[in-house]
Amino acid sequence: MSDAAPGAVVRVGMWSGPRNISTAMMRAWENRPDTVVVDEPLYAAYLARTGLDHPGREEVLAAQPTSLEEAVAALSEPLPDGKTVHYAKHMAHHVDMGSDASWTDAFRNVLLIRDPSEVVASYVRSRESCEPEDIGLLQEQWLLERWRAAGHDVPVIDSADFLGDPEGHLRWLCDWLRIDFTDRMLSWPPGPRDSDGVWAPYWYDAVLASTGFEPYRPRVVDLSPHDAAVAEACRPAYDALRELRISPR
Repeated sequence: MSDAAPGAVVRVGMWSGPRNISTAMMRAWENRPDTVVVDEPLYAAYLARTGLDHPGREEVLAAQPTSLEEAVAALSEPLPDGKTVHYAKHMAHHVDMGSDASWTDAFRNVLLIRDPSEVVASYVRSRESCEPEDIGLLQEQWLLERWRAAGHDVPVIDSADFLGDPEGHLRWLCDWLRIDFTDRMLSWPPGPRDSDGVWAPYWYDAVLASTGFEPYRPRVVDLSPHDAAVAEACRPAYDALRELRISPR
């Protein structure tokens, strides 16, 4: 159960790797009338720190703070009138393992995971190269160990389980956060949002056409030897996290 008081401002950090259901999950929360969402607020700082060449790199660097401190500070700004929930969609690999992540303690953090073979298969359709550090599972495991050591309760959600019962999982999360569930979280209008990151044209095709969560379908995965090795390098982290996943039924 959350330690937030009923009616208080709730600041949620939803952490995942790429090619998960993270953007659809953001749509669900943005469709709540009481919620403000922010899309990958640490992306520009990550690109500036690593020098990686992602699709739309220069657009991202121009659109967001390249200072991690500035990006983090914006996450605690006052909410507009009538808004009581702040929802940040985070990519776990945007955080450097071993860095000072104490700023995350101020948020209600949740981990979203997906089978690494499925993640890698989807990821390499948009980028030619993929390494274990690119898909977030290693960082999610590191973050969880840090949060648990600090005494924080952090739910883990497996995307395959979630897609089998979106309403059950969202009701569970709302109860944990001590906020009311609304069935507006289960469907949304298609198309772009003002809150979408400038990288949306490169990554969000499926979500832009969506109007709700699609049922889970097992994927046929055919990976190169290198990409298969990347997935297997991340599998121990995935398996350990999956053991801790919530089951709302």
